[in-house]
Amino acid sequence: MVNQQTAARSAPHLSAEDLAALRENLREQRLFRREQLRRLAGPVASRAEDRCGQRASAQLEVSVKLAASARMVLADVEAALARMDAGVYGSCGRCRRPLDRERLMIVPQARYCARCQRAGGTAR
Repeated sequence: MVNQQTAARSAPHLSAEDLAALRENLREQRLFRREQLRRLAGPVASRAEDRCGQRASAQLEVSVKLAASARMVLADVEAALARMDAGVYGSCGRCRRPLDRERLMIVPQARYCARCQRAGGTAR
């Protein structure tokens, strides 16, 4: 794992306390998403719900969409933790400018600054 000095050099606009809080937030998100995926992978419908095929089908569709979303967020969180470990966290993946501290505090897995995010459309 990267030490705090290396992380601070890669994101000089963030304090060591900021980086520690962001790392902890990302770790909590990772645990939450893993647990969410574990629960979603469990039994989808009970026997009573099996009798009502339409309801079970709708629940399955919702579960599939929730799982896809959880996997996407988990991948973003894992990538942010990897950027921290590599010492490149906190810089825009496109323009390389520092990401705003406020943006990272709200979305710690953010890859792009607000300007590049808007320009790129759906990129996270």
